[in-house]
Amino acid sequence: MLQDLKRLIEQMGKDRGIDKQIITEALEAAMLTAARKKLGQDVDIEAHYNDEAGEIEVFQFKTVVDKVLDPETQIAHEEARRTLDEGAEPGDSLGMKIETSSFGRIAVQMAKQIIIQRVKDAERDNIYDEYKDRKGELINGFVQRFEGGNIIVNLGRAEGVVPPMEQIHRETYKRGERIRTYLFEVKKNTKGAQIILSRTHPAFLKALFEVEVPEISEGLIEIVSVAREPGKRGKIAVRAKDKDIDPVGACVGMRGTRVQSVVQELRGEKIDIIPYTEDAAKFVSSALSPAKVNRVFIDEENRAMTVIVPDDQLSLAIGKNGQNVRLAVKLTGWKIDVKSEAMAAEKDEDAYASLTRVPGIGPAMAEKLFAQGIKSVAMLAAMEPETLSAIPGVGEKTGTEWIAEAIRLLDEETSDRQQG
Repeated sequence: MLQDLKRLIEQMGKDRGIDKQIITEALEAAMLTAARKKLGQDVDIEAHYNDEAGEIEVFQFKTVVDKVLDPETQIAHEEARRTLDEGAEPGDSLGMKIETSSFGRIAVQMAKQIIIQRVKDAERDNIYDEYKDRKGELINGFVQRFEGGNIIVNLGRAEGVVPPMEQIHRETYKRGERIRTYLFEVKKNTKGAQIILSRTHPAFLKALFEVEVPEISEGLIEIVSVAREPGKRGKIAVRAKDKDIDPVGACVGMRGTRVQSVVQELRGEKIDIIPYTEDAAKFVSSALSPAKVNRVFIDEENRAMTVIVPDDQLSLAIGKNGQNVRLAVKLTGWKIDVKSEAMAAEKDEDAYASLTRVPGIGPAMAEKLFAQGIKSVAMLAAMEPETLSAIPGVGEKTGTEWIAEAIRLLDEETSDRQQG
């Protein structure tokens, strides 16, 4: 049926990276299907690849009997001795080679379809096996097409997908454009391997620095934590294993070349590189960079801090829409309440009362939030919805609404102070 089959199998295995045995098993299964299409479903047949002959051999087996009742499954004793085996005895099962050229065009077409499907299945398994152990890597590809908000990326032998949630909103791509992503997840489904890529994952920022800063990949510098608001700003906390190495300077690079390479890849996302220290107060103060901190009050029980900054540094410490303090919270894992010197000087007989300015938060809930270390509108604005939803009586939707309102109030406060 197929000329130069041996060469074809070897070439297919080489081109598609498929094991030779998988291809030969697919061919054997295809020939069995073609044979049954020709001879019927009840016949006893086997197919084997003959490597020396370079062909798929199909054998039909018949039982030797004295009297033939079913010519499809039986052969007369005398005929078996004469044509197949001189020593044949009743009850023996003898195989007769069938010419595959007799199967007909429809059967051959069916066989080809089976081969194509088996090869596709093997390719999908290979792709899954290749990528499942590459989670956490940077992946380069080209934008192939757009489907329902997804970016489909050509990775060579495979396709990856960047879902809308993993895309930086202000970024746009054209078909054929190069794209660098973070391999976030590999799923296996009926269509094969689904390779999920991301440009918003915090680990994408970490992976970019690992590429740009040799000291990180060599283990001399460690990235302790990462916080991002994709496309806007990111912060990384770094420390050196050797006290003679400046971790921040190494990540910035000569004349800022290393950090600028990362910023360029992220299309202008601002990056703050923070020195990590076990001293929580110093770490939080550094995390609020570029703002300067005067002093810090620590609430160990609630893992919360009140940070006092100069009056002219308040808006810088909080950041636009609370972004700077929110990233500092993510980076350090501490709840942070930022106050100016003027605010700290004001006597606040009932600190939690400020929270009641947020629609939906009454005195009882404000007291509950205060007990959790959330002591101001600024701290509320810096929270994550999941963290708030862990507090009894607060759902994730409600928490999200409160955070949005807190950000709005914070923005108004900052704006009023600047005008005043």
